[in-house]
Amino acid sequence: MRRVIGMDIHRTFAEVVFWEDGRLRHHGRVDMTRSGLEGFGRGLLTTDEVVVEATGNATAVVRVLSPFVGRVIVANPMQVKEIAHARIKTGKIDAGVLAQLHASGFLPEVWVPDERTERLRPLVARRNQVVRHRTRVKNEVHGILQAHLVPKCPHADLFNKGGRAWLERQMLPDDERAAIARHIREIDRLAEDLAALGRDIAGEAVDDPQVRRLQTITGVNAVVATGIIAAIGNIRRFGELQKLVSYFGLNPRVRQSGLDIAQYGRISKHGRSHARAMLVEAAWAAAKAPGPLRAFFLRFSQIPDSDGVHPQTETRKIADIAPCSAMPPFPSVVHLNASVRIPPA
Repeated sequence: MRRVIGMDIHRTFAEVVFWEDGRLRHHGRVDMTRSGLEGFGRGLLTTDEVVVEATGNATAVVRVLSPFVGRVIVANPMQVKEIAHARIKTGKIDAGVLAQLHASGFLPEVWVPDERTERLRPLVARRNQVVRHRTRVKNEVHGILQAHLVPKCPHADLFNKGGRAWLERQMLPDDERAAIARHIREIDRLAEDLAALGRDIAGEAVDDPQVRRLQTITGVNAVVATGIIAAIGNIRRFGELQKLVSYFGLNPRVRQSGLDIAQYGRISKHGRSHARAMLVEAAWAAAKAPGPLRAFFLRFSQIPDSDGVHPQTETRKIADIAPCSAMPPFPSVVHLNASVRIPPA
């Protein structure tokens, strides 16, 4: 007899609903602690299927309950919301919806990362958070200079040795000068954090053949390569190249109805935004280095009204090449069509 258990998990507890013989039965609440989940798991059958939504602690729930049941499924919360929209929303109802959708075969699942990918993703995410915070602090300094009509810094970087010496010579109020000094100290501290995170990422990637292969692509360094590997995980889960491009959110939106011609819009931007941002960084770096990717970039830059098109197109091309370098051969044939124009972001 098939039995599906839906769990609506929160920070401290989870609402549990059993689906059995087409009927729902409310089980109650389970403490969201390791001991509480293990005690709940011991009362389940090895043939049971447990369904949870993807959230911050979903992976930990999967790891704890997997030894006790046949399978633990993680659902895509955004797609579940679109399929089963309800005016009345409670934890018990949500758990029952998860169980019913899986039992009927309509549950949109997400891939559960393996242990190595699960270890890499937080490292890459933390580095991204530090970089974004450093950018915000630098923008605060630029904002102060702009507010006091200070001309543009003649040095390539305002925060290198020459730029800081130039900054010291500018006429600013004492309180603003103190704020800039505080921001620069914060930038130096964040640089130390970035260096430490870079060492941790390098330690994970130094012996990885997939990372080394990705670094053969112009513009892709060790950090970008590790970020791509952390986002993709097991590349074999993508049956074809277009699905991988869609996972990065680089595929264009399409609108078509009846006999009308399909209209292609901007890129969808659905999927892993951080990985897409890293590919864009790699595309801009590749556009400055001699080689076929730069030639591709320059060819698109000559197209009229192509502002914003060529970096996105080159990003798409790198996304096309990356899987071949990560784990050849890729399950499907790679088609790089330089004439396809991808709409701007």
